[in-house]
Amino acid sequence: MNEYTGQVEPGAGPDVRELEHLTIAKVAVDAQMSNNCYLLRCRRTGEQVLIDAAAEPETLLPLIGDAGLTAVVTTHQHWDHHRALADVVSATRAEVVVGAPDAQAVTDQTGVVVTRRVAQGDTVAVGDCTLSVIALAGHTPGSIALLYEDPSGPPHLFTGDSLFPGGVGNTFGDEGAFAQLIDEVETKVFQRLPDETWFYPGHGDDSTLGAERPALPEWRNRGW
Repeated sequence: MNEYTGQVEPGAGPDVRELEHLTIAKVAVDAQMSNNCYLLRCRRTGEQVLIDAAAEPETLLPLIGDAGLTAVVTTHQHWDHHRALADVVSATRAEVVVGAPDAQAVTDQTGVVVTRRVAQGDTVAVGDCTLSVIALAGHTPGSIALLYEDPSGPPHLFTGDSLFPGGVGNTFGDEGAFAQLIDEVETKVFQRLPDETWFYPGHGDDSTLGAERPALPEWRNRGW
């Protein structure tokens, strides 16, 4: 089996990481936006959760397969992260999970009813595994990250568009939103989690908190 790198391209298939209790399949969709979608599967129960049904149900549904989904988590309300939500939910009858402040916008944009609105400290089950919700307002009011604390290794963090290699998410020139996002990323992520934490963003390659931590003062000073 090839070693997981997290480097994926639309049309190229998934990159799969096998942890002791959880399998992570990362796939990129839409050649223009290159969104990352993450299918998580509990290795004991086979239950699955999808993070961001961003686009291309014709890619996502075969990846999900006959095992189905217990939930689809949408990391935030932006259009490019939920274009396949209606098709995926229709096919799987999965629970629809969104950060509470973004929930109505997701419904308005997709026509899909959000069945569970989550906030800081809530959890999402993937079979025997647990994802903890970290609320990271700034990119959008209801942006969330999802933390899997692997009992057999470093933590794994799915950050949506709130944290990337090289900086926090875009706040579109809003100084107040940037200040809120950089503060929340620093206090809720970097101050809480160790350097070996591997994080998976909504676009592009993965990174670790240790690789990014030295740049935090630079990010704050530049204002984006």
